[in-house]
Amino acid sequence: MTWPGAALDPGGTTGATGARMDPPTGDRASGVHRDLVGRVLRCYPVTVVVLAPYALLILPMAVFYRNPETGFIVSLVGLAVLGSVSVETVGRLLGRPDPRWREGFRRAHARYPWLYQVAVAVTLTSIAANVLGAHLGRGTIVNQVAGDLSDGPLAMVSTLFSGWTALGFALLVASHLSGRLSRVKLYGWLAVLVGAELYVALLTAVTAPLVALVFFMAATGALCGVFRLRYLVVCAVMLFLAWPAVFEHRNALREDRGVAVDAKVTAKDRLRLDNQLTVVAGFDVPVDLGQPGVTDYLRYGLVPRVLDPDRPVLSTGQRINLYIGGGPTSAYTFLLLGNIWFFDGPVGVVAVHAFWAAVAAVLLRWRGPPGPVRLSLFCLVLFDPLLWSNTYPDATISFLQHVVAATPVFVLLALTRRPLHGARKNAGTGRPPIARGAIR
Repeated sequence: MTWPGAALDPGGTTGATGARMDPPTGDRASGVHRDLVGRVLRCYPVTVVVLAPYALLILPMAVFYRNPETGFIVSLVGLAVLGSVSVETVGRLLGRPDPRWREGFRRAHARYPWLYQVAVAVTLTSIAANVLGAHLGRGTIVNQVAGDLSDGPLAMVSTLFSGWTALGFALLVASHLSGRLSRVKLYGWLAVLVGAELYVALLTAVTAPLVALVFFMAATGALCGVFRLRYLVVCAVMLFLAWPAVFEHRNALREDRGVAVDAKVTAKDRLRLDNQLTVVAGFDVPVDLGQPGVTDYLRYGLVPRVLDPDRPVLSTGQRINLYIGGGPTSAYTFLLLGNIWFFDGPVGVVAVHAFWAAVAAVLLRWRGPPGPVRLSLFCLVLFDPLLWSNTYPDATISFLQHVVAATPVFVLLALTRRPLHGARKNAGTGRPPIARGAIR
């Protein structure tokens, strides 16, 4: 068993390397910096994903507005990082780094000649399912307020493709890293995914899924080397400046649909995620609200709703809202870390992040670089149980649902996989198959 330390390679370009002149001093220093950042991202991917929203937004807002519970936020993040860093550090000690990870990645994907075509099919299907579900009322603010599940036949069928947005993203990234998709075309497909989610947000008047998707794509893309960190910082600043206009437009859409909007809540208030998190500091934890048990995980996570249409809606956010004095038609969460603290206490925060860090390490490092299935499962881990804005423990059930929904795609990839000897023959050339229009 080998555990190569290089899980994801965020720097450089694919292709064979030959003799070249030494770069200028400035370029060499820049390359060293990129290599250092790349090693951190490769060695501690879960820790980076957990820290990013707090380092970029939540903690700066808490410090700027002098939140009295800033110390609590720091301690909560510290517990999460303790769990993930400890596991990821042990994973680093179990094997030496693999400096030729990209070549291994190509070999792992050389057996999947239809990878790009499958990625396109999954992406287009996810877009169609999301748009259809939104037109049928699934996930709209009106139905959320009314408590309506929109359980019509077509709406339930659209849920069969739940999680395919993240799955399509993962397969597109795999297609790019394996040489089948150029960077320009990859960016085009990612723009289509974001544009479709923006259209769904206009239909539903709910922006949270759009924000979650953008953060997921940015974080995962940085880990995989799809985006440069400095470009992501520029985009984050632009989105921060555009948020007030987006917030006002969202409220206008809700008012047009007859949904009351609290005029006292401003765009700045919605960015005060530190306040949303620190509400949990006033409770004695852990708290038992009758949250999902093992039976619920199996029933909701493994059985599609189309086969179990009479089961009640599962919403931990609504139970929390009732517990803190709100109404049954609204939901409230303390963000992912706050919810884990609320239900499982400090030990739970460490244990949950240690567990998912171990899962991520296995997916990325077990017996070499990941193929498309393992890479897709890793992306689903970041999309569900580790996404900072998700609701715990509902996000864990969503992960199970999305794995079940992705199973037909995994089976299709297995059925179209080439024999191993053919893959070795192609891999021995050092050149992966290149899609038409790809950068050579």
